[in-house]
Amino acid sequence: MVSLRRARRDDADWLAELLGGEDTEPFLSASRAFDRETVLAEIERSEREPETFGRFVVEADGERAGVMGFEERSGVHRIAHLGGLAVHPDFRGRRIADEGARLLQRYLFDELGFHRLELACYGFNERAIKHAERAGFVREGVKRRAYLRHGEWQDAILFGLLREDLEP
Repeated sequence: MVSLRRARRDDADWLAELLGGEDTEPFLSASRAFDRETVLAEIERSEREPETFGRFVVEADGERAGVMGFEERSGVHRIAHLGGLAVHPDFRGRRIADEGARLLQRYLFDELGFHRLELACYGFNERAIKHAERAGFVREGVKRRAYLRHGEWQDAILFGLLREDLEP
């Protein structure tokens, strides 16, 4: 059973360890929160601004399994940017992130009224690209050599999802 809940202060150490891990950090945005203080600041912002910013813990059978989040990009156009997806190594390969993504999509569309969800991932991050496609996102383009990461310019693969993309 996969569930999603807003991150709490008592998750900060676990999240910092997950996000800063050597098998996780290289795949996340360089601007991502990795240390306890920055993670805690994001958790507090998520509590303070629940309709425009969120950090969520993905749980599998009641255990913390991963993290994902969103930030409003346009209030007028009801666009949210998703990011910060990381799954603990003990839970990888079980499609927990896919189910968590579907829960977050429904929350953002149905509860918060967003019209469009967007995400981007590095072109070298095959796991993230496959996850986005499994979660229903539509590949919309590539920002060529957009980000300096690991000493090299990296492409960003852009994805979008509209409410009607989820409807049968």
